[in-house]
Amino acid sequence: MGSAILRRVRRLAPFLVVILLVGGLLLVLLSGGSDDEPAPSGSVQNAAPARFLDGGREAFEERIASERGQPVVVNKWASWCGPCRYEFPFFQSQERKRSGDVVFLGVNSNDNRGDAEDFLAEYPVDFPHFEDPQLEVAASFNAVQAFPATAFYDSKGELAYVHQGGYPDEKKLAADIDRYAR
Repeated sequence: MGSAILRRVRRLAPFLVVILLVGGLLLVLLSGGSDDEPAPSGSVQNAAPARFLDGGREAFEERIASERGQPVVVNKWASWCGPCRYEFPFFQSQERKRSGDVVFLGVNSNDNRGDAEDFLAEYPVDFPHFEDPQLEVAASFNAVQAFPATAFYDSKGELAYVHQGGYPDEKKLAADIDRYAR
């Protein structure tokens, strides 16, 4: 009887090896892979950790005034907002392309800090963000209702345009930056 079991084990051995290999591969894939895999599509490599600026609406308005001489693009977003997640890679890309020519700011509205930090870890950018839990900063540029919303300030510090809602593609965002952020 012992030899019958041994013959059976020998016949099943190749199948057991395949099952173990497939199981190991699935484990690696489901756990997120290795640490040296590339960053997700649209993410900025080596972006600084998210910076949240204090001071609310008053600090935001002072920041806009301090940037006179350069156009400013302000993106109002929230971690729970699907359209915000969709368009955020466009801002990542435009920030890289226009570094030094256009100032970018983020306004995280109606959200909590932990979820916002997780969002920015997933979609890292180098520009700072204002926390806006009560939508007071968003009110300063008439963007309380829509998520997301993008405000364009010209180089004189004047509000030139507010785009309510998300951008369908990066080309439309770039066109608005060219048109309004001058």
